[in-house]
Amino acid sequence: MNRKRILIADDESLILMDLREMLSNLGYLIVGEASDGVSAVNMARELKPDLVIMDVMMPAMDGIEAAKLLTAERIAPVLLLTAYSQEDLVERAKEAGVVGYLVKPFRESNLAPAIEVTLARFEEFQTLQKEVADLKETLETRKLVDRAKGILMATQGLSEQDAFRRIQKMSMNTRRPMKEIAEAVILASEVRE
Repeated sequence: MNRKRILIADDESLILMDLREMLSNLGYLIVGEASDGVSAVNMARELKPDLVIMDVMMPAMDGIEAAKLLTAERIAPVLLLTAYSQEDLVERAKEAGVVGYLVKPFRESNLAPAIEVTLARFEEFQTLQKEVADLKETLETRKLVDRAKGILMATQGLSEQDAFRRIQKMSMNTRRPMKEIAEAVILASEVRE
C-alpha cells in the first residue's frame, strides 16, 4: 500500500500529538509538523506532502491564509481543523480553495473519511484543471491553424482543404506540431507585410 504523506500543523502541542498518534494508527505517514502557518507553508513547499492538515487559528499566518498559498501554488490539498464553525471562517476557507474542513473535537473514526474525501476531491480538481488546460491548448492550436489556412488560401490560392493538408504535411515532414507550423506561416506572412 502506498502510504499517504501528511504534514500536520497546529499551535497546540497536545493536538499535534493526538493527531500524530491518530494518523499513525490509521496508517498515514507524518512527514512534518509545524506550529504556525508560515512554517507549515515552508515545510509543504520543501516536503511536497500528499495532504496538509492544519488548524485555522495559528500564529504568524492563520491556516486559511496558508491554505490559500498552498492551493495557489498547487502544492497539496488542505484539510482544515477548527474549533470554530462560524460562517465567515467557512466562507474564507472556501475562497482559499480549502478542500476539506473538520470541526474539533474529532475522533479517529472521523479523520480517515475526511482525509480520503479531501484527497479524492483534490485529485478530481487536478484532473479537471488538466482537462481545461488541454482544451485551451487544442482551441489555441485550432485558432492558429485556421488563421494559417486563411493566409495560405489568400496568398497561394488554395482551397481550405488543400491549405489544411499543406499545414498537416509540413507538420509531418518536419516532425513539428501543427501549432508550430501554423505559427511559422503566420509569422512569415507578417514579415512579408
